[in-house]
Amino acid sequence: MSLLKRVLPHPWLSLSMLIGWQLLMNSVSAGSLIMGAVLACLIPWLTNVFWPNPPLSCRVDRLLLFVWRVLVDILLANLQVAKLILGPRRELRPAFVEYPISLEHEFSISVLASTISLTPGTVSADISADRKTLLIHGLDVKDEQQLIEHIRRRYEQPIKEVFECSRP
Repeated sequence: MSLLKRVLPHPWLSLSMLIGWQLLMNSVSAGSLIMGAVLACLIPWLTNVFWPNPPLSCRVDRLLLFVWRVLVDILLANLQVAKLILGPRRELRPAFVEYPISLEHEFSISVLASTISLTPGTVSADISADRKTLLIHGLDVKDEQQLIEHIRRRYEQPIKEVFECSRP
């Protein structure tokens, strides 16, 4: 293992942590840059043992498009949930849906489950022992198959494209 990889085991995480730190500090000074750099190096290094099988690489262009898609979906889902909850008719159809996962890499599966939970109105509740089925709770499920296809098209397929080089 190279020295750089030992010091910065997750360079993209370190970079995003440094940027996040600077945004939290709301200023750029020598002290905040140094502290941000120390944290951005130290935290991924200390948590490296919890990343037993990290993705080998990802397509950053696809990742940015995926993040944009998720942010837009979160905004739209917030509006839909608010309409459902505050609307005059409260005819919700909550349901648990078993979602068949075609992803193979554990990190990709975690990204999918996290994305589903981030989107208001849906929560990842459980994953099967064989990592082939994800149990999802939906606040208002009209059609289970439609929800499955929506998740496959909007999230799972783009995650495959982002981490296409990270096959187990």
